[in-house]
Amino acid sequence: MSEEASASPNDTISFDDFAKIKLRVGRVIEASDHPNADKLIVLKVDLGDEQRQICAGLRGHYEPAELIGKNLILVANLAPRMMRGLESQGMLLAASGSDKSQVIVVTTDSEIEPGSGVS
Repeated sequence: MSEEASASPNDTISFDDFAKIKLRVGRVIEASDHPNADKLIVLKVDLGDEQRQICAGLRGHYEPAELIGKNLILVANLAPRMMRGLESQGMLLAASGSDKSQVIVVTTDSEIEPGSGVS
């Protein structure tokens, strides 16, 4: 089992801690390379009741155009953060292999309205 897959007791969180994380579906409506970062793509995401800008380390794994229209799973209640001069207003979920050579965004299997909760 890999080091990441085996959790020590110090790595575990309570259900109450997990329940604080608000996961929502966000549909990508715009995407472009970040002007000041080699690894970031800037996404404009529709969350149903609002639109947000997300900076994600996807460059080299995805072309911006192929992300448009995808439903991504986002951490919606993460505090905004400046990333190389642009504000990121959330974080998307993605899986990566142990050597980080492959990154795959977590998406929905079927169409669902933007802003839908994920549990």
